[in-house]
Amino acid sequence: MAEKLLDRLRRVIRTRHYSYRTEQAYVHWAKRFILFHNKQHPTQLGKEAVEAFLSHLAVTRNVSPSTQNQALCAILFLYKHVLEIELSWLDEVVRATQRKRVPVVLDKMEIQAIFGILRSPHDRIVGLMYGSGLRVNEALRLRVKDIDFERKELIVRSGKGNKDRVTVLADRCIEGLREQIDKSLNIARTDRDQGRGGVLLPYALDRKYPNAQFEPAWQYIFPAAKISRDPQTGRWGRHHLLDQSVQRAVKAAARQCAIVKRVTCHAFRHSFATHLLESGADIRTIQQLLGHTDVRTTMIYTHVVQRGALGARSPLDG
Repeated sequence: MAEKLLDRLRRVIRTRHYSYRTEQAYVHWAKRFILFHNKQHPTQLGKEAVEAFLSHLAVTRNVSPSTQNQALCAILFLYKHVLEIELSWLDEVVRATQRKRVPVVLDKMEIQAIFGILRSPHDRIVGLMYGSGLRVNEALRLRVKDIDFERKELIVRSGKGNKDRVTVLADRCIEGLREQIDKSLNIARTDRDQGRGGVLLPYALDRKYPNAQFEPAWQYIFPAAKISRDPQTGRWGRHHLLDQSVQRAVKAAARQCAIVKRVTCHAFRHSFATHLLESGADIRTIQQLLGHTDVRTTMIYTHVVQRGALGARSPLDG
C-alpha cells in the first residue's frame, strides 16, 4: 500500500529529528494548504497556488508575519524533502516581513509579586525562567543529570536550534530544586515498584539501556501527574508537565497582582536578560547564556534597559 502523503511527511520530519512541535506545525500547514486547494495533490500545484494560500492567510485570516512564514516553511519542506521536487520558484516566494517588537520586561517588584502568588511547582519553573533565562519548555525538559549544584549551573539540552548550552543556577533556586528532585525520584520509584511508566528517553536509549527509564539521572525534574502515551513512539510513560499549565498559572498570578503588562512565560526570560544588562553584564555573556546564535538578537535588550531607550535620560527630567 502506498504511503499517505502526511504519513510520509511525519516520517521525514522524524528522520531529521525535528521537535514534535515542529512536526505538528508542518503537518497542520500541509493539510491546510491541500484543503485550501480542494484536496489537489501538491505536485499539481505551482507558485501561484502557494502565493494564493499565503495571501489568504494574510488578508482573510489576518495571521501574523511569523505564522505566515511558518506556513511557508512547512510548504517548502513538503516540496523539497518529502516530494523531493526541486523547483526554481520555491526560493522566489516572498516571505512576510517580520515585525520588530520590543520585549515585555517586568520590574523586580512585579516579579516578586508574581512569585508571592505562584505555588509549587510553578514557582520553581518560573524561578528557572527568570533566574537562568530558560524558555518554558527548556525548564520543563530538565532532567536530574542536567543540574550541577556544586558549580551552580545547569545544562539546557537540545534547546532552540537543537543546541546545548550551559547557564547559571541561582542560589535561591537550589533548595526548591532539591525538594523537586526528591519528589521526582519518589514518583520514579513508585512507578518502578508498580511495574508501570518509566520516564520517556530520547532516541533509542530505552532499547539500549532497558533499565535507564527508572534511573535517577534520567528523571524529569518536573514530572507529569499521570502516565501518558508518547504521540511519536506510541509508548506509555511518564512525561514532564505541559507548558500550558505553567502559562495559565503565570497569567492568573499576573491578574491577581493587577499587572497591566502582557505577562507571558517568555517575559521572565526577557527580564533575566534585561536585568543582567542593567547590572553591568557583558552583552556577549548574555548572548551565551540565552543561547542566541547572533549577538544582534541579544542587542534588542539594549532598547529596554532602565531609564528608557538605550539608557538615555529624557531632557524633560533636566
